[in-house]
Amino acid sequence: MKKFWMLISLVLIAPVSSHSATASDYLIVQDIGQYMFMGKGGGHGSGVLAATGHFSKDHVDESYGGMYFNEPAEIGVNVEVTKHTDPADSIKWLLHEVDKGFRTSLGIPGESYGPRVIDGHTIMDFGAGGREYRWLSGNKVIRIEYTDLQMEKPEPIEVVKAYLAKHPSTLAPITLKQLRSTENITTWIKDEMDRRLWLCDKWFMQLQLRKIEDKEVYQQAVKSMNIFLDYREKYYRTEAVDEKNLIAVYLDTNNGTGIKTKLKEYKEWWAVNKEKSITL
Repeated sequence: MKKFWMLISLVLIAPVSSHSATASDYLIVQDIGQYMFMGKGGGHGSGVLAATGHFSKDHVDESYGGMYFNEPAEIGVNVEVTKHTDPADSIKWLLHEVDKGFRTSLGIPGESYGPRVIDGHTIMDFGAGGREYRWLSGNKVIRIEYTDLQMEKPEPIEVVKAYLAKHPSTLAPITLKQLRSTENITTWIKDEMDRRLWLCDKWFMQLQLRKIEDKEVYQQAVKSMNIFLDYREKYYRTEAVDEKNLIAVYLDTNNGTGIKTKLKEYKEWWAVNKEKSITL
């Protein structure tokens, strides 16, 4: 096991190259208690938020990853710290996007997801086949995770505490009851619908500025429109299949005018219906 992790550490060290001078601003580049530091890598990138649809075409994010290994306990820990330099209209979604990874595709908090307080800091905690911890420290996103399929190994709390000391959480305190409340879930769902329409506008702005090819913009816009339609169908009881089929045809035929017309229609519908109550 040790040889395997040493090999992985060599792979991680290599990608740092010219960015290595700043890696220590993000990572703890030394052992943490019984956890041996195995290597680091990173540079430009949105880190864990890339999977959320995080818009990064108008700014540059920096993301660094490190690895630690506790040989007696046979626990490997991955750490990722990403600094976001988003414009104001993007940074407002940062907490929403960090939280998104612990919710279902339709916005319901996962069964194993809840807030947790460690050394006075509120963090997000998800435990299933291991654990994952996330929090914000200003405009930085910290993510720590390890695998334990049997859930029998000790948590790497000393690693979490060390990173909380380096990057203190700025998350507001929240209880599990508040997280799972109808009010919180409803707000999150409507925010996601808002964000998806906003993402479409961001992509089309890049097309207007001639910074991205039209096909990529249409693909990304239709992706977010489909998610918006999924939420609208689930929570506003508005059937989505015909709409999704139509915008799929528009995408296949590179019909940007049709896609933009539908986006305008959805935005107008949303302006009328956003404040209506929904059934979870």
